[in-house]
Amino acid sequence: MQDIQNTPAQVPVSIDRVGINNFKLPLVVSDKANGSQHTVALVDLGVDLPAEFKGTHMSRFVEALENWNEQLSYATLKTLLLDIKNRLSARKAYARFRFAYFLRKCSPVTDSAGLMGYECTLTGELPGDLPGDIRPHMRLDVEVPVLTVCPCSKAISEEGAHSQRAMVRVSVRQKGFAWIEEFIDIAEQAASSPVYPLLKREDEKEVTEKSFANPCFVEDVVRNAARRLAEHPQVSWFRVEVESMESIHSHNAFACIERTV
Repeated sequence: MQDIQNTPAQVPVSIDRVGINNFKLPLVVSDKANGSQHTVALVDLGVDLPAEFKGTHMSRFVEALENWNEQLSYATLKTLLLDIKNRLSARKAYARFRFAYFLRKCSPVTDSAGLMGYECTLTGELPGDLPGDIRPHMRLDVEVPVLTVCPCSKAISEEGAHSQRAMVRVSVRQKGFAWIEEFIDIAEQAASSPVYPLLKREDEKEVTEKSFANPCFVEDVVRNAARRLAEHPQVSWFRVEVESMESIHSHNAFACIERTV
């Protein structure tokens, strides 16, 4: 049958990335407490396309996932990227896995347990800049909800202060293995308080009092997280952004730090 994808392009311009998005499939990720956990991922796969070709072969991306063992790690993602690169006769290959990662989290006083979900993304890319270079670039992104209490509001108010949920978005490139839990902990410890899936009255009292004793601007949170990321032995680069969903303002506040370690 005629292979239309390999016919000349009417507009001979190279494409940086072409492929499939939002392919849903089961995923197994490393879990510090239990060894591994099963979740569901949305997967994006892509390759570069030279100017002379009209299109890529989309079915080959799905075929590559069919041969994949569902275990997400540096080694398996590297194997997948190489498989995609070879199947598509490409110079570059790209894969992104977006998934929810769950931790069973206990409240601070009554030890009441509940599942807490964190949005994570693992991205791998074979850049193809050097012939024969098969070392992928990897990036992990984790979104961690936290609680912040405004230091200014507390200082100027006779009673109370405004508090709100904030989101800490941590992105890292690593020199070696590190648990997702480590970056969740860094984000939570940077704020006035973590947030919890389940709190009884005794827990609410504890969280409220401790968070008001530790008020934080977004600037404080982003600096706290950046300091610990810079000290992490497996982090070679990081970007941390904090966005506060302000409770008494019509806007959000944000702060960001990016560093090569």
